[in-house]
Amino acid sequence: MTVTQTTQAVSAGQDDCSGPPPRHPRPDGQDRYTISEVVAFTGLTAHTLRWYERIGLMPHVDRSHTGQRRYTNRDLDWLVFVTKLRLTGMPVADMVRYAELVRQGESTYDERRELLESTRRDVLGRIDELRDTLAVLDLKIGFYATEGTTR
Repeated sequence: MTVTQTTQAVSAGQDDCSGPPPRHPRPDGQDRYTISEVVAFTGLTAHTLRWYERIGLMPHVDRSHTGQRRYTNRDLDWLVFVTKLRLTGMPVADMVRYAELVRQGESTYDERRELLESTRRDVLGRIDELRDTLAVLDLKIGFYATEGTTR
């Protein structure tokens, strides 16, 4: 999916929850991944994937006739998005709430937006803190670089 296609999908009222997806290992229709394949693709552990499913963060995962989980490209896209949410520092409870809102449909767009906007504000605050921290580190590095050359 290109950026243009993603923009068209969003403007058509669809929320794929991830932005442009990474290249999938298999094309749609042939996308039945085992848990070990998803682990390799996402970097998440099998324990984490099972936990996400148990707490309601992962949408219903299909199962094979033998009971093995079978993930789709759409599941992979969702996991990429969830991983981004984790990186923002969003609490797991808020991530689960977001997943519930997605399952409830379009009527929850405003609440989803508010949740993401709140997370965005938090991220911007953390970025400011990190910039301040970086400035202190740069001062210390500069000090030691100068002191190291004068002795």
